[in-house]
Amino acid sequence: MGGDHKKGCLMNHGFPDASNSSRTPAPAPIVFVVDDDPSVRESLDGLIRSSGWRVQTFATAGEFLSIPRAACPSCLILDITLPDLTGLELQKRIAVERGDMPIIFVTGHRDVSMTVQAMKAGAVEFLTKPFSRDALLNALENAIDQSHLKRGRESQMTVLRDRFSTLSRREKEVMTLVVSGLLNKQVGAKLGISEITVKAHRGSVMRKMRAGSFAELVRLADSVGLSRAAPAPGSRPSH
Repeated sequence: MGGDHKKGCLMNHGFPDASNSSRTPAPAPIVFVVDDDPSVRESLDGLIRSSGWRVQTFATAGEFLSIPRAACPSCLILDITLPDLTGLELQKRIAVERGDMPIIFVTGHRDVSMTVQAMKAGAVEFLTKPFSRDALLNALENAIDQSHLKRGRESQMTVLRDRFSTLSRREKEVMTLVVSGLLNKQVGAKLGISEITVKAHRGSVMRKMRAGSFAELVRLADSVGLSRAAPAPGSRPSH
């Protein structure tokens, strides 16, 4: 199962970066376990390790939250009942602070309303103790796959935002108007600059954003949340 996941993961997700020549493999994905029952923690630790995964166990939500966010794909096996926070409360914290970490809930007593609440909040699986080895490992495989995808999207957005931050204010104004569908001549009229100047800024935007076509520039603009609207009336042009 998931041999490539367990060997390690490269932190490249489809966007070129300046570290290609020196990139080193990141640590293999890790499985976290939060359960207040020592026997459950010991059992899960042995099962997960014997299947080739790295694992780290905790007795409380507080212990888990005290460690830094994982620097590689990960998932969490979480008991629904804990001595400090409940599993559902911890799930809410993780959604905000560690959104790339899918959760597999485990419980000794399945509660339908609790199960629905957990699944609606994004849980990968909700297993009732005792659960089968295959059920757990299949859920782990799915969770780590999801973590890979989420981290990939997050990495892409970081690269994209970094590119967008290199644009000048004028270039951002031109980009906003261009992706809204205005022609260069119309953009120039709105900003009080010549069409030639608009073309120069537009070319600079395409290079800095690494857009190969206008359609791609529109998609990138949507990704960074760029509003397709003209600058506010009365805004002072910058040259």
